[in-house]
Amino acid sequence: MTEPTFKLMAVMGAGMEAIVAKELKNLGYQVRTENGRVFFEGTLTDIYRANLWLRVADRIKIVLTEFEAKTFEDLFQGVKAYPFEEILPYDAEFPVNGRSKGSILHSVPTVQSITKKAIVERLSETYNTRGHLPETGARYLIEAAIDKNHVMITLDTTGDSLFKRGYRTEKGGAPLKETMAAALVDLAHWFTDNPFVDPVTGSGTIPIEAALIGRNIAPGLNREFDISDWEMFDPSIGKELKETARGMIDFNVELNIKGYDIDENMIDIAKDNANKAGVGEDIEFKQLAAKDWVPEDKNGIIVANPPYGERLGDEETVRRLYGEMGDIYKNMPTWSKYILTSDEEFEKAYGEKATKKRKLYNGALKVDLYQYWGKKER
Repeated sequence: MTEPTFKLMAVMGAGMEAIVAKELKNLGYQVRTENGRVFFEGTLTDIYRANLWLRVADRIKIVLTEFEAKTFEDLFQGVKAYPFEEILPYDAEFPVNGRSKGSILHSVPTVQSITKKAIVERLSETYNTRGHLPETGARYLIEAAIDKNHVMITLDTTGDSLFKRGYRTEKGGAPLKETMAAALVDLAHWFTDNPFVDPVTGSGTIPIEAALIGRNIAPGLNREFDISDWEMFDPSIGKELKETARGMIDFNVELNIKGYDIDENMIDIAKDNANKAGVGEDIEFKQLAAKDWVPEDKNGIIVANPPYGERLGDEETVRRLYGEMGDIYKNMPTWSKYILTSDEEFEKAYGEKATKKRKLYNGALKVDLYQYWGKKER
């Protein structure tokens, strides 16, 4: 039997659309990109595969229906017109989230309750339950998003956000999301024959994501997704896709990845996280202050997420660290450096203007990736 095809949407942090679009293209999908969203088409198998393999996306949603709504009656009828019984079984748990931007229907709680009411009415008529549904089964998270009076009803296939890979049990101070760490590795254009160094590694997320990329380990290999529990999804598909992914791991590539931190406790946490991710043997973690690092290799890639003022609460200490990094790195012209911070005075403290600056968002916080490209030796 042929699997049905759905309109799908990968969502991600602002500034990361191009990376996710590239990931999806590499998986063989045709894409269309909008702010914070990349659209593509696929079957239930494709949905699981995207959840399993995408490193930078936060979640994969099915776009169920779209329509215009200027009144709550428009919203109610537009939602009720969709055949939810084809997706939601009788006992489905279906919480409803809402969002509204630049629209007449601006009350999000009302948007949520009207959407829920319309789905309940539709399912009650189908299942002949007189308005009562048990909601004791698998979760099907619905979202009603209204933008300029255009309604998009989506179904989340992911569950816990894709940044939750399952390896990070202890996070330390202000952790970088795994999805952001993977994005930084991608933006650094790192190839596995190059040394990779994170001089302020914290809980080790950046080197771990680099090792997962280097070994071609699917980021979702150690977790499951909401779709896994759905009645319409055959669990053997997930098992088969994971088995295929395990067969694609590159055990032969030699990796030179190092993570340093001034805090010995963080190094212990980083080692523990790397072991849980299955890349403990691929990364050398060591207690070392950023100012004390002396590179052993002629060239390589540095990717750093040093503390921001928000994190330490001590601007002076942070800027001293930036200055120390600048003093060391100016003697390493053949190395490329990628440094992420929200401090707009970074270049001044570091002592050099970046080759290129890229705006990203770490959660709601606007940050910049300062890029210093290495010069090739003549």
